[in-house]
Amino acid sequence: MATRPFPWRSTFVVGFGFFGISIIWPLFNSLIPPMLADLGLSALVIGFILTWDNAINIFVQPLVGSRSDRTRTRFGRRKPWIMVGAPLAALFFILVPFVRQNIFLIALAILGVNIGMALFRSPTIAFLGDLFAPQERSKANGVINLMGGLGGAIALFGGGALYKRGVPLPFIVGAGIMLLALAVVLWRVREPAAGPMADAADRAPGVLANVRQLLKDPDRSGLCLLGAIFAWFVGWNAMEAFFTLYARNVLGVEVGTGTQMLTAFAAMLILFAIPSGLIATRIGRKPTILMGLVGMLAGLIVGFIVRQPTLLLGVLAVMGAFWALININSLPMVYDLSQSGSIGAYTGLYYFSSSLAAITGPIVAGGLVDLAGYSAIWLFTAAFMLAAIALMSRVRVKQT
Repeated sequence: MATRPFPWRSTFVVGFGFFGISIIWPLFNSLIPPMLADLGLSALVIGFILTWDNAINIFVQPLVGSRSDRTRTRFGRRKPWIMVGAPLAALFFILVPFVRQNIFLIALAILGVNIGMALFRSPTIAFLGDLFAPQERSKANGVINLMGGLGGAIALFGGGALYKRGVPLPFIVGAGIMLLALAVVLWRVREPAAGPMADAADRAPGVLANVRQLLKDPDRSGLCLLGAIFAWFVGWNAMEAFFTLYARNVLGVEVGTGTQMLTAFAAMLILFAIPSGLIATRIGRKPTILMGLVGMLAGLIVGFIVRQPTLLLGVLAVMGAFWALININSLPMVYDLSQSGSIGAYTGLYYFSSSLAAITGPIVAGGLVDLAGYSAIWLFTAAFMLAAIALMSRVRVKQT
């Protein structure tokens, strides 16, 4: 039986969801830490504040992902969550720079952004599992992450330039672009028809049931995979949280310039997004991810040594290519574990691991920075990439 051609055009439309999400977080992670530092907060406290979104995500995203599997409205299963969460996140994101001189008000604004984003991220990403067959998901995730990388690059480069013209500008423009991107998803994406809800299935605790399934796995592949995801996100979230402060304090460049340096990383993620999916389709997802982890580890060691901004720009670019090999193929591997009707729940488990990592990374790394200085962030991230290699080596996931 002939297989359908890959739906490139509709995949790019789905990718606008990740594009919108990826506009917000690079601006959040690169521009808010200096604001908090200007209030006199220590690196440890800054790291703690940056983990609030992930503390919320630990509870909200698995629940929302599972609930969206069982949502039935005339708009579909996933779209109602986008329609509620995105405007909420945009509103509070715009408020951040206007209240940045008051620790209480900026904390409330950050919290509002976190809650809004948590309400719609899992349902948006779950389209990958809803709309694509297992053998298509690496290629589809390559396209979706290309769109995400493009959003991240626009946010970092454009946000850095706008920040120099006026602190509120990147927040206002970023929120507007996010809403426009998600409007494209709401308008153009056609969700597959959901079957009738079975009473027994709907009473079952979807997230807990899926966790129990992973625990029963004899070779613990699911747990090792989630552990590897946790490890590599511990490292990279810590790097993202403190890179602009590293650039300012160690390299001696402005915050806006430090933000723009990360554009090289995002640019290579864009260029290697689709090739990463094609590579995994040919050689398998696990070998592709391991290749990316080894490359990231080498880049982090070199980055620790290099102190010249132009050379470091090149290192970040190479690391972006290796990060694409990891990031494009990890969620499709998680979906390989899922059963029919549980895509949202498994999306939630993926983000549970990454969110728990993003809590751990900035807090622990912030404490290390306070003790050993900003340069230690490179070795901290390298150690967790090494742990991810060890865990990923134990994963046995069926290739589809």
